[in-house]
Amino acid sequence: VAEYTIDAQNRTVTGKKVGAHRREGIVPATNYGPKQTPVNIQVPYRHLELALAKAGGSHLIELSTGTFTQTVLVRDVQRNPISRKITHVDFFALDMTAKLRTNVPVHYIGESPAVLAKLGVLVTGATALHVELLPSLLMDHIAVDVSTLSEVGDAIHVGDLKLAAGIVILNDPEELLARVTQTAAARSDEDEAAEELASSAEPEVVKKGKTEEEDF
Repeated sequence: VAEYTIDAQNRTVTGKKVGAHRREGIVPATNYGPKQTPVNIQVPYRHLELALAKAGGSHLIELSTGTFTQTVLVRDVQRNPISRKITHVDFFALDMTAKLRTNVPVHYIGESPAVLAKLGVLVTGATALHVELLPSLLMDHIAVDVSTLSEVGDAIHVGDLKLAAGIVILNDPEELLARVTQTAAARSDEDEAAEELASSAEPEVVKKGKTEEEDF
């Protein structure tokens, strides 16, 4: 079920003429999908801006033109390079019975006991994962709980994640998501200790043969 709604109108103006619409607070957009040809639409700027700020690219949106309603995802948002105002949006009309592939943000949650104990530092990897799923299973993020990382060297890989049935992560299962690594200070202390240990373990050299001070 779509959490957000955007009201749009069919658009007949194209090309350079859309500039006048933009100045009036109307954003040109395109709605396309696997079962339809692209449709030109337009959306009031303020309404669109608020909806996109909340929905992003991973929430289902109900796109209504008055004559029909479709469930869509935001596929591309173009902005003015200087003002950063929205200049065009592409919506992807979903087939709710067909799987889709999309990127879902990764949120790292919890606190690593090893990090809290100052034994190491947390290093994280991907900020999003590529998944395949039905539109009804789409989530706004994937949570990676780092509270399981209790020792230096502990790690979480893509293959360790357990998601709902029907959701397939397309990234390499061996891809690293989070790891606790030793701090630079700890490594330095360890190296120093290793050097001292190596020095103390060196055998004493005993000279063979007589010296000049020896008596005959």
